Amino acid sequence: MRQSAKDKLIIALDVDTADRALELFETLRVFAGMFKIGPQLFTAAGPNIVRQIIARGGRVFLDLKFHDIPNTVAAAGTEATRLGVSIFNVHASGGIEMMKWTTETVAEVASREGLTKPSIIAVTVLTSLDREALNKAGVDKDPELMVKMLARTAYKSGLDGVVASPHEIEIVRKEIDSPGFIVVTPGIRPYNPKPDDQRRVMTPSEAIRAGANYVVVGRPVLNAADPVTAAKRLIEEMEAAG
Repeated sequence: MRQSAKDKLIIALDVDTADRALELFETLRVFAGMFKIGPQLFTAAGPNIVRQIIARGGRVFLDLKFHDIPNTVAAAGTEATRLGVSIFNVHASGGIEMMKWTTETVAEVASREGLTKPSIIAVTVLTSLDREALNKAGVDKDPELMVKMLARTAYKSGLDGVVASPHEIEIVRKEIDSPGFIVVTPGIRPYNPKPDDQRRVMTPSEAIRAGANYVVVGRPVLNAADPVTAAKRLIEEMEAAG
């Protein structure tokens, strides 16, 4: 089934209170198919904000980027599943054992407890990192090569997809010959040329044409004078991309 523009849009609720998050959810839910809850909001409001949004009919991408020993990440994935999130992520750099253990544990728990299994996706290279930043961290590789390697590792580990910057979408699609493999793309900057702390950015229409299943947008909507107008313009641009 073809996804609508709304289905492809994930609004990042990167705010510091549950009240503000719920206000934004109610205001923007007609434009977005999913809402991202990341470290800031989850630390401020805890798992109850996830439950509240799901109870109100929303779908949640839990963006906590789990990265630890296999048992710890698998346990975290189990709790994310019990919360009812639609997607959660881990760091691909945590390795094959960590990713396989997590996806197998989550599948077993979901089956045993009659839960819907969430999609598990792997973070490849953060959109705030470019070649220079990677080099400073001791990684002597281009982001494109890192994304290619880590996407392949995630696929071999049985994960459902990856988080990749707009500039690596086509690389992932060429590397992973599986139509069902999900690509979630942050680093979307539709109208404001200022990239903030993002380095590898693209417009929503460009990302959709390149093959992204979902685009994640936060500050261009949340910081807009009128978030509703900003969200409408996003949808219009995404619809034009086909």
